[in-house]
Amino acid sequence: MMFFSSPYPGRVTTAALVAAGALVASSAFAQKYRTAAGLRFSKNNYGLTIQQKVLEKTTLEGLALVGSREVSATLLAEQHFGILGPSLNYYFGAGGHLGNNKDTGGFGGLDALAGVEYKVAFTPFVLSLDFKPTIEFNSDDWARFPTALSVRYILVKEKNNGLFNGLFGGDKDKKKQKTKQKSNSRRGLFDF
Repeated sequence: MMFFSSPYPGRVTTAALVAAGALVASSAFAQKYRTAAGLRFSKNNYGLTIQQKVLEKTTLEGLALVGSREVSATLLAEQHFGILGPSLNYYFGAGGHLGNNKDTGGFGGLDALAGVEYKVAFTPFVLSLDFKPTIEFNSDDWARFPTALSVRYILVKEKNNGLFNGLFGGDKDKKKQKTKQKSNSRRGLFDF
């Protein structure tokens, strides 16, 4: 007996799979590393990138970029969200930058960021592709809309336990350790 009939059964199945994927993605852990550093490449500039996990799904990323006529430094705060597991995630962020142009001198600006990141299986490398629009102050350009590819090497892996685990979002393991300590301690006649 069929309870539901649709003139577009393929679309209903696809919609159900997308909804199930969204539920899995929301509960998935977003990253497999704490610290990663590497190179960033875009059409007009290139440079160094370093990412440090500061909360369970939040990182700070620093960029040092060089172009044909300018140098700049950027700091971004990013929020990561898993897509079907910890190896693939998307992220959003915001921050600011300062730099120097050979022609016009010092400049600054505000940055937004949206990207996708993939931890390559069985390797210590992370690939990311992002779109980073900026609003510029004291520059010939009032706005920029660059995309870039970053290749990072994982310097510090994500661990389930360790000395700094509670410092950057590992409170779950602390609770487990306290529970183990309580169950292992001797109980007296009047201990409840």
